[in-house]
Amino acid sequence: MPQITWEDPFCAEGNNCFRLGTDTSGNAYIAVVGQEDRPITDSLEALRTLILDIKAGKADHLL
Repeated sequence: MPQITWEDPFCAEGNNCFRLGTDTSGNAYIAVVGQEDRPITDSLEALRTLILDIKAGKADHLL
């Protein structure tokens, strides 16, 4: 697994906490806190859009 630099966890009220990360190649990752060894990876833009939608309350039920 590549070396991933994780950001601080984001925790919504009553939901799982998750983290975003990037590797040295610019790939983006998202993982539930405590399960960083099993991240989902996609383009940075795709994950950024997902997180912004979650924070805006558009997709809170996905996590």
